[in-house]
Amino acid sequence: MDLQDQLKNLFPDHEPLPEETVEAVPHELYVQKEPMICKFEKRKGKATTIIEGYEGSDADFKILAKEIKTKLSVGGTFKDDAIIIQGDYRDKIMIILKEKGFKVKRVGG
Repeated sequence: MDLQDQLKNLFPDHEPLPEETVEAVPHELYVQKEPMICKFEKRKGKATTIIEGYEGSDADFKILAKEIKTKLSVGGTFKDDAIIIQGDYRDKIMIILKEKGFKVKRVGG
């Protein structure tokens, strides 16, 4: 006996409402005119890539950070209006951002 049959036994007069279909609209990131800065730093002896200069909302920047971390399969965080990625991935990150329509400026080394 599955869940639907059990519910019919408990509530015999209930008529289920027809299910509404909700269309999923993909989220559009704000693409700015000014270039974002992609720089390399060493923190506590470890290489990190830092992306700064996004003018859109923090929620969009967090979505962008998650996409980058997922595509590169690396760890990282979003702190103080910057995305911090573990490792030196400047070239790969710049390619990903350019595919999305962002202008990127490489800083350092």
